[in-house]
Amino acid sequence: MSREHILHKVRTALGRTAGPPVTDAPAVRLRICEMDTDTRISSLLRRVEALAGKTRRAATAEEAGAYVSSILDGKSAVASNAPFLRQCGIPDLPGVESGFTATAELRAICATADVGITSADYALADTGTLVLLSSPEEARMISLLPPVHIAIVPQERVLTGLDELLTILPDPAAQSSSMVLITGPSRTADIEQILVRGVHGPGEIHVVVVG
Repeated sequence: MSREHILHKVRTALGRTAGPPVTDAPAVRLRICEMDTDTRISSLLRRVEALAGKTRRAATAEEAGAYVSSILDGKSAVASNAPFLRQCGIPDLPGVESGFTATAELRAICATADVGITSADYALADTGTLVLLSSPEEARMISLLPPVHIAIVPQERVLTGLDELLTILPDPAAQSSSMVLITGPSRTADIEQILVRGVHGPGEIHVVVVG
């Protein structure tokens, strides 16, 4: 039985007739505002801080590594395999473990580490959002399981907002099995409207922009 025959029987039973053909959807309207690099970074850091996140602008990769070292201060940490983290010397810091590729091994270390350290594929200036595309270099567990998340982002990856992101990644599913958008520490107010942080993910987040 053809599709049209089935639809005809359904329309007849409902007392309806065939309507006009469906028109093409209108073109997507993406608006990218003009914003220089310093303005983008200032907006990103301000938005992160407004959400109770902590921020730092580091002039060099070495300065970023030193800042992360000061946060760790004896804590255990797991770092993603992002090449930019190697430039910052993160895998060489005391207490940091990295280089994991096996899912079970990575899950075990993420479940016990105090801090998860990642880079980010992009950061959105207008909302303070980090964008992570899941990959062998950037496993999403590292940004989700440990109670503290540190993200180190080179300044050239700071975008104006979601519209600019979608011009760069019109089809994220073609590049990654998942795209994680992180906006501030995990929080919920479902119970009696009382704000609680760290329920579904890290309760503390640090965003470091390098450059």
